[in-house]
Amino acid sequence: MSTVLVADDASFMRLMIKQILIRQGCSNVLEADNGFAAIELYKEKRPDLTILDITMPEVDGLQALTEILAYDASARVIMCSAVAQEVMVREAMRLGALDFVVKPFRPDDLLKIARKYLPCAGGRGF
Repeated sequence: MSTVLVADDASFMRLMIKQILIRQGCSNVLEADNGFAAIELYKEKRPDLTILDITMPEVDGLQALTEILAYDASARVIMCSAVAQEVMVREAMRLGALDFVVKPFRPDDLLKIARKYLPCAGGRGF
């Protein structure tokens, strides 16, 4: 069973992403409401995929990305950001994020990207 960590300061966004993933069979979805919590949860649970918002309190998504990858260079992290933050998304990719989802997004947009990096049962994706 694959584990996904969703870090976003907006509870409605975490819930929406979680519901999309659960509907596709990913039943182990962890949530963090800021970058610091995401880093700690990553270290504790080592999820198969992490989805980070860029703008979060305490520790932003770019710093969380940097710290997660410093802890585990093989971490699979995708960023989730508003179009207005395109420069920050490019910076996240330079720092090691694998991909990004632009907010607002349709469920299929998120799933298309998540499927590339989230091996589920038998490596078939979900």
